[in-house]
Amino acid sequence: MIISGGENVYCAEVENVLSAHPAVADIAVIGGPHEKWGETPIAIVVPADPAAPPTLGDLTSWTLGKLASYKKPTGIVVLDELPRNASGKVLKHELRTRYGHSVS
Repeated sequence: MIISGGENVYCAEVENVLSAHPAVADIAVIGGPHEKWGETPIAIVVPADPAAPPTLGDLTSWTLGKLASYKKPTGIVVLDELPRNASGKVLKHELRTRYGHSVS
C-alpha cells in the first residue's frame, strides 16, 4: 500500500486498471517519494510491443474515470521483464530498491 497525501492507494487496484491498457503486457506499481505528498504511485511496465512502449501520458489518460486522481501514476519505468521469484510472484522489494527513488 502507498500512502499519498494521507490517502491509501492500493497497488493491486492501480495494477488492475493499468494492466487492461493494450500497450501493457505486464505491470507492477510501487511507491516512490514525492516532495508534497510523501509517496506517489510509480508504474513499472513491460510493454506489449517493446518498440512502442506506453508513455506516462498514455497511462494517466487511460485511468481517467477509472481511478481517483491521487491514484494515478506519476512516474514510469519500462523494463523487458519484471523480477519474479520461483513461484512467479513479482519481487516488489527489488523494484522499490532499484526504482523507488529515480523515475522518469
